[in-house]
Amino acid sequence: MLARQGIIPSAPARRCIEALDALDREHLASVPYDGKSEDLFFYIETQLEALAGIENAGQMHTARSRNDIALTLYRMRVRGEILKLTGAVRAVRRVLLELAKLHVETLMPAYTHTQPAQPITFAHYLLAVLELLGRDERRLRAAFVTVNRSPMGACAISTTAFPIDRNYTAELLGFEGLQINSYGAIAATDYLTETCGAIATAMVNLGRVAQDFLLWSTAEFGYLRLSNAWVQISSIMPQKRNPVPLEHIRVLASKALGEAQGVFLALHNTPFGDINDAEDDLQPLFFHASADALRALRIMGGVMAECEVNVARMAERANADFLSVTELADTLVRREKISFREAHHIVSAAVKELHGEYSPERMVDAVMAGRKLVTPREDLLLALDPRNFVNVRVHPGGPAPSVVAGALVDMDRDIADTETWLTGKTALMESYPRAIRAACAALISSELHSEPRL
Repeated sequence: MLARQGIIPSAPARRCIEALDALDREHLASVPYDGKSEDLFFYIETQLEALAGIENAGQMHTARSRNDIALTLYRMRVRGEILKLTGAVRAVRRVLLELAKLHVETLMPAYTHTQPAQPITFAHYLLAVLELLGRDERRLRAAFVTVNRSPMGACAISTTAFPIDRNYTAELLGFEGLQINSYGAIAATDYLTETCGAIATAMVNLGRVAQDFLLWSTAEFGYLRLSNAWVQISSIMPQKRNPVPLEHIRVLASKALGEAQGVFLALHNTPFGDINDAEDDLQPLFFHASADALRALRIMGGVMAECEVNVARMAERANADFLSVTELADTLVRREKISFREAHHIVSAAVKELHGEYSPERMVDAVMAGRKLVTPREDLLLALDPRNFVNVRVHPGGPAPSVVAGALVDMDRDIADTETWLTGKTALMESYPRAIRAACAALISSELHSEPRL
């Protein structure tokens, strides 16, 4: 860019590019700190001076600062983590979608306050999780928009009087625009907190789902059975099949949440300017959060891709515990022309009369006792059928198989949209190094030796 703009001659620019290509990355990563250079930046500069000559290497730092260099590097690394995380969430969604397609008709209880409440289907539950993870994807995608803006050219904090081209450097580095205000390009940290907020929300969501799956894997629930590859055998109890991957998901999600919150705490009440609080001591918190979140998501995808669903056990529980009596009350409202509150009292009294021993026949007997109803007995029994309970709930978002089937088609499209987005952004990340290489090659091969325009 400096050579293209005529800020430095092309010959020193070519020497700098050649020196950059000659740097030994392994050496740079392994050399011990001896205090002779203030930091890695200045150590690399000494290496470039040795390779290109001090008169040439020094020109490369024209119109830039460690400030905009550091923020550019941070954003370039953060955007890569966002793509990995979005891809991992997308992979989990794809696994759960395929599982949901197999269980559109699989009855199970829905739970409120951790107690069985009403019949739904397993696909209906999974759709709720798919929507939840879809919102996590959208938050990560929104963070990518914020992150992928170039701060290069902000220099220390106020730009420069040299005729730089910020848009050109942004394009070569794979950014999709500028972080325009130079003060904000250096001072703002919301590119990082927004990303951490998306990670934190995703991990809270994932941890709650993992807790459900962990409970459902217990012998007492018996809804899910993890494959042999995903259980841990006890060192002393031969019968144990411990679903420890789900525990790992839970703790990794909690760790990632804590690390993401740590970023917020480190930045809380700091000045809005160039500060060390936002730099090298802070960045590892984000990368640990991203790594733990990524592990948790990948484990969830692996576990659920191979788990077995106990359809009979789920159906048994859906047929128990008075789960369908709301529809019985609704039937009384429709057929007997009474208020819902009155119907609720009638059904509630019948539930109490059975003392927890649920039987559809006895339930109907209790409701009909002492009352002259126009509703046939068989219709009252049908109202207590969990399959009927699910089938009649045909409103958008309901558990009826016809509704769920349509929602799964929409979900397939939504996941495909994320896959298209990921493909595009991944292609951008793969193409910008080639653009840099092409620009460098053009400079090196050119015969231009323009004088500086200062």
